[in-house]
Amino acid sequence: MDFSLSKSQLMAQKSIRKFASETLEEWANYLDRESKPLPPEIVRVMGRLNIWGIQAPVEFGGADLDTVSYCLVIEEISRVSAAVGLGVTVHNSVCLAPILKFGTRDQIARYAPDLATGRKIGGFTVTEPQAGSDAASIQTTAVPDGDHYILNGQKAFVTNGGVGDLFIVAASMDRKKKTRGIALFLVEKSMKGFEVGKIEDMMGMRGNMVSELFFNNVRVPKENVLGRVEDGFRISMQTLDIGRIGIAAQALGIGTAAYTAAATYAMERKQFDRPIGTFQAISFMLADMKTNLDAARLLIYRAADLKDRGLPFSTESAMCKVYASSTAMQVCMQALQIFGGYGYVKDLPVERFFRDAKITEIYEGTSEVMKIIIGNDIIREFSRF
Repeated sequence: MDFSLSKSQLMAQKSIRKFASETLEEWANYLDRESKPLPPEIVRVMGRLNIWGIQAPVEFGGADLDTVSYCLVIEEISRVSAAVGLGVTVHNSVCLAPILKFGTRDQIARYAPDLATGRKIGGFTVTEPQAGSDAASIQTTAVPDGDHYILNGQKAFVTNGGVGDLFIVAASMDRKKKTRGIALFLVEKSMKGFEVGKIEDMMGMRGNMVSELFFNNVRVPKENVLGRVEDGFRISMQTLDIGRIGIAAQALGIGTAAYTAAATYAMERKQFDRPIGTFQAISFMLADMKTNLDAARLLIYRAADLKDRGLPFSTESAMCKVYASSTAMQVCMQALQIFGGYGYVKDLPVERFFRDAKITEIYEGTSEVMKIIIGNDIIREFSRF
């Protein structure tokens, strides 16, 4: 068992860290303060760095990296701007990845090159105003009409909603069948009847244009169904397994940024003629932060390695997501405590880390849902005895 990173993984980490520190960092506070998306020129730079196609094949303009490298990229971006990290991981893991895995040759040829290079930004949406964790209760409908389906409904809290060009949309073909009646559709923003609703004014992740989406008699060609019609829910769950690894890496990036800032400050800030980091109360907090972040990192890498080896990773994905997100939240709380009053003001980024961390415990499946997944796996394992 080798815990060291390969040369290619270290190269990916170094490259993205350089971009994040030299280019992205100057935008991070502005994006958060003004709730603005990345400017197009930075999006293009990210395209040239293969950030929009981290695991896409080279033939489509991607980097064709393994999942551990993917996690490294998301972590490095999220250490500087979690909002940008969110946009990148959602685009890669729950839009481009399922198209590459479940799409037809035509769908891949039509969409993968633009998505992998960042010429188009993607998203994935199941959540509705009345359907969150209970995906079976979605109200968006898809009705067959000749060579098309007619979509009607509303989606909520859509990551990349305000800037996206292509969305994988879950809709019900037959509500009586519940999850077995859900299909997935590749819906382009240019389709008539597609409307972007309000951009949410959020506590954190303010640099991502999370929005509502409305579908008013949107005609979607039948060739835009992702996978088989009856497999929509199954594909959604497999897609979220992939997405949760990315969110865990995002949470790790946030937590690492908060820890680094707190440790640096603890050795600079003096009280009673000594750095506050030399006091046991502070050093113990830093020790807990470092230990828990490393534990989260190893859980993430394990889930990523299982995925790359083609082994089941659903439970491990849930485990790394629930642990990394709770760790990020706890680390940010401790970092605020170490900074004291200075951590509570917007002049320093610690309060942004704190605001950004909370949502990682909610989206891509709440912490409670993650524990249900883990618990169900335990029940299956021990019910054999």
